[in-house]
Amino acid sequence: MTSEVMQIFLPATVAFLIGVGMTPFLTHFLYARKMWKPQAGKIALDGSPATEFNRLHESREVGTPRFGGVVVWGSVVLTAALLQVMWVLFPDSFDGLAFISRSQTWVPLAALLAGALAGLLDDLYEVQGRQGLRLRVRLGIVAMVALLCAWWFYSKLEVTAISFPFSQGPVELGWLFIPFFVLVALFIYAGGVIDGIDGLAGGLFAAMFSAYAGIAFFQQQFDLAALCASVAGGLLAFLWFNVPPARFYLSETGTMGLTLLLTVVAFSTDVLGNGKGITVLPVIGLPLIATVASNILQVAGKKILGRKLLRIAPLHHHFEALGWPPYKVVMRYWIVGVVAAIIGMTIALL
Repeated sequence: MTSEVMQIFLPATVAFLIGVGMTPFLTHFLYARKMWKPQAGKIALDGSPATEFNRLHESREVGTPRFGGVVVWGSVVLTAALLQVMWVLFPDSFDGLAFISRSQTWVPLAALLAGALAGLLDDLYEVQGRQGLRLRVRLGIVAMVALLCAWWFYSKLEVTAISFPFSQGPVELGWLFIPFFVLVALFIYAGGVIDGIDGLAGGLFAAMFSAYAGIAFFQQQFDLAALCASVAGGLLAFLWFNVPPARFYLSETGTMGLTLLLTVVAFSTDVLGNGKGITVLPVIGLPLIATVASNILQVAGKKILGRKLLRIAPLHHHFEALGWPPYKVVMRYWIVGVVAAIIGMTIALL
C-alpha cells in the first residue's frame, strides 16, 4: 500500500515543483512580449456588449498575460516524461512510478494535449489582436476530440454502457454511447468559462481532479490516479501565481485541455473501472454545472421573458455584480467545490 500511495503523491509533488520552477521563465517570456489582450472588453452570449462584465473586469483584461494553462499541462507532461525516463534508466528504483500506459492514460493524455494545443492557438490569436477561434470552431474541436475518444472507448475498449443512479447495473447505450460522450464533453467544456476571477478555476479544478484521483486509486487504476494527481499538482502550482493579483490567466489553453481531460477521466472511472465516474460527475463538477446552467437560464430569460434573470452570467459574476468582493466569491466557491468533491468521491466509493 505504501508504494501505491507513493505512486500517487510523488507525481503530484513533482508536477507542483516543476510548475513552480517553470513559472518565472514563462512569466518573463509572457510579460516581455506583452502576451495579453491588446484591447479590453467582452461580448455577451447574445452578441451585445457585456456592459456589466466590462464594468467589473475591463481594467484587468489588459496587462495580465494569458497562457497560464501552460503551467498546468506543461508540468504534467514534463512529470510524465521525467518519471518514464527515470523508470527506463533505473527500473528497480522507479518501478511503478511511471504512469504512461496504453490501458489507462494514453487517451486522457491525448485529450489533454489536443485541447491544450487548440486552446493555445486561440490564445495566440487573442493576444495578436485578431479574433480568437470562433465559438463554433472551438465547439467543433472539442466535439471532434471527444468523438475520437468515444470511438476508442466504444471500439477498442468495448465500453457501451454507463453507470446510472438507482439502477441495478450499468445502463446499456450501444452505439448511443458515442454521442452521449460527445454531449458530456461539450457540456463540461461550456463550464470552462468559470475561469473568470483570479484563483477561481485553479482551486476548483484542483479539487475535481483530486477527487477523481481518489476514485481511480480505490479502483486500482493507479496510472490514471497518478495522472489526475499530477494534474492537481500542476494546478496548485498555477494557483500559487494566480491568486490575486493574478500573474497570468488559465485561459483557453488551460480550460479546453482540462475539461476534455475531466470528461475522459469521468468515463474511465465509470464502467471501465467498475465504478460510478459519470454518475458523480455532476456532483464533483457542480461548479461547472452551475456555470452552464446559469448561462442557459440567462439566455432563456432574455428570449422567453424578455429580461435577464441574473445581473450577469455566469453565476460567479452575478455575485460580483451584487457587490461581493472577488475574493469572497472565490473562497466560497472553493468551499462548495471541495465539499462537492468529497461528496462525489464518497458516493463513488459506496
